[in-house]
Amino acid sequence: MTSPQNDPAPQPPPGHTHAHTHSHGPAAPVSRHLRKVIAAVLIPFATAVVVGLIAFWPGGVPDHERTGVGFDRQTQDGKVVQVVKVDCADVNAAQVPPTGDTSTPSGREAVNEQEGECAKATVEVTSGDDKGRKFVEVVQPDAPRQLKEGQGVVVAYAPDAPRDLQYSVIDVNRKIPMALLAGIFALAVVLVGRMRGVMALVALAVSFAVLTLFILPAILQGSNPLVVAVIGASAIMLAALYMCHGVTARTSVAVIGTLISLLLIGLLGSLFIGWASLSGNTDDNTGLIKGLYPDIDMSGLLLAGVIIGSLGVLDDVTVTQTSAVWELHQADPEMGWKGLYRAGIRIGRDHIASVVNTLVLAYAGAALPLLLLFSIAQSSVGTVANSELVAEEIVRTLVGSIGLVASVPVTTVLAALVVSADRTGPGGAQAATAAPARTGRGRRRKTG
Repeated sequence: MTSPQNDPAPQPPPGHTHAHTHSHGPAAPVSRHLRKVIAAVLIPFATAVVVGLIAFWPGGVPDHERTGVGFDRQTQDGKVVQVVKVDCADVNAAQVPPTGDTSTPSGREAVNEQEGECAKATVEVTSGDDKGRKFVEVVQPDAPRQLKEGQGVVVAYAPDAPRDLQYSVIDVNRKIPMALLAGIFALAVVLVGRMRGVMALVALAVSFAVLTLFILPAILQGSNPLVVAVIGASAIMLAALYMCHGVTARTSVAVIGTLISLLLIGLLGSLFIGWASLSGNTDDNTGLIKGLYPDIDMSGLLLAGVIIGSLGVLDDVTVTQTSAVWELHQADPEMGWKGLYRAGIRIGRDHIASVVNTLVLAYAGAALPLLLLFSIAQSSVGTVANSELVAEEIVRTLVGSIGLVASVPVTTVLAALVVSADRTGPGGAQAATAAPARTGRGRRRKTG
């Protein structure tokens, strides 16, 4: 699993900076014996991952009868061709008249439905069998999404409804700005990272392919979510690390450190998800999934999400720590593994502080509307933390953070042991292999 001795890792471009520097040049090669030891660990692991992919590979997403609820609706593209302002009392005449009481949300909504100007939008279906068909959508003045002429929209199709009510606008079409943003991201990565940036994008594509073609369909087919997540995450890890950082001993140590940390996250997640009685079925989306596929283990799906969610940050930590130890060894080849470990762990402590804070803030940011609702209800911290919806995020955050913290000393000690094992001098394995060759020629000349 390692590269030849003269296989240098790609150089970063001049002026390239990053908060966590992953490479500063070619890694010093390790001895042939250590390369064999690393290969003896990683080759069986990689083989097991390939066998797992083959054994659990799904035959696609299983078919089901659409419910027409939430995301499980038939959708088509549409375009707003005309918007006319009308009196809300005219378009809402069939609704129950308001009581005039505006002290409640329903009362205020009822008043708004009878007063003010509404938008009467004519929408044309632009895809599917009914392409060219038009329907009318009425938008209330206080609706969060207002339609404008020429705007692209997403429309839902309900075949069992009366013809005039079969189509309705459910969202705005954001494909163009999203595609443009993705293009800017890809361009920035390539301009700064150059060839390594290109490989990072390829690895990202591979990660999405494994997620959409293997992990999600396999779970829907009824396979154990934890097993599928471990196999899929391992495949993503191998592809991403080796494609981005090269097939070297340094990358192999990062892979081993990531694998050990993932196993720890899996064990802790399984223990505390079961102990805290987290069902994994906490909102409309998970409820819909459970309704469509009753055999899915929702708590296992939660654990799978913890493992996959932790993988990206784990890669960053393990690669950083391994690279730091390699650079320390190149700066002082005479430093023993204990000195390398102590120096590397000092770097790791800074990394731990920033990464753990990043994880907590990321989860808090995603759950901000929920936390705001608890704040409005004036719930105590204990009550908020005890609710299953928040408890899931707490367990997810803490289990992932424990795995990240553990990955620093584990990866650092592995890297220190591996890189310091070849003690022939700055030339590393090259000197180790070259010296016997010269000695052998000397003996032959003396004997001859």
